[in-house]
Amino acid sequence: MTDAAYHRPTTLDAALALKRDEPSARFIAGGTDLLVQLRKRKVAPAPLISLRNIPELCGVSVEDEAIRIGATTSLAELLRHEVIRRELRALGHALWTLASQQIRNVGTLGGNLCNASPAADTAPPLLAFDAAVELAGPKSRRTLPLASFLAGPGKTQLAAGELLSCVVVPRPPRGTQSAFLRQGRVAMDLSLASVAAFICIEDDRKAPVVRLAAGAVGPVPMRLRNAEATLVGRPLDAAALVAAAEAAAAEVSPINDLRSSANYRRRLVRVLCERALRQALGDKEIHHEG
Repeated sequence: MTDAAYHRPTTLDAALALKRDEPSARFIAGGTDLLVQLRKRKVAPAPLISLRNIPELCGVSVEDEAIRIGATTSLAELLRHEVIRRELRALGHALWTLASQQIRNVGTLGGNLCNASPAADTAPPLLAFDAAVELAGPKSRRTLPLASFLAGPGKTQLAAGELLSCVVVPRPPRGTQSAFLRQGRVAMDLSLASVAAFICIEDDRKAPVVRLAAGAVGPVPMRLRNAEATLVGRPLDAAALVAAAEAAAAEVSPINDLRSSANYRRRLVRVLCERALRQALGDKEIHHEG
């Protein structure tokens, strides 16, 4: 096998076997990140194993308890899917704001997660939905919470020879709402900060379940558990939302870089958290094309 090799297996087992035989080979689906890294010489050329022709890695399966999303499902296909739009609204919000239509047509959900960018826009809503990932290796299959899978900037818990095969999202019960908001410098820029909110609302406007997550304000996209704790079981009035936003800003760990200061990112989290909660409570529709 040479560095120029490009393989197109049609089964998951065949893809894993190719990787076993040539450990330096790289899996590729959309390639929107890998090809840029190769062009910039950030990674060395290597044999490529395309996952695009493996049916079991693509598509959305709606089950009674969960929504299963194949890792090579394109972001555009997810954005068009009725159940994603209806039940996983925060993910729909994130997909709509992610990059350009051209990138969404090619980029995949698995690629966005495996790239492990702290600013990956699909990660905060999936964390808020308590998603898990299924990992396939040559000898076994295993499932990890998404929060455990993301290990650091550019790092995941994928073991040698493994690939991410599926994202599993528990179906939200009736009475839940969600939203996602982000802020970048310009259109199609990486997020400076992002927040996703998931709320299960009771008749008295108390929330037995609240999940909040943020991106681009720490080494990995993160659950905002201190902010969540300020809301559980209390009336969701204006004071409660402000308290949650303050708690969220206090628990993130943003950095200073050329794109933004840590202080500005922290202020963004405060604002975005309160707005995302308000939007979820207001049950706003996803804006979309056509």
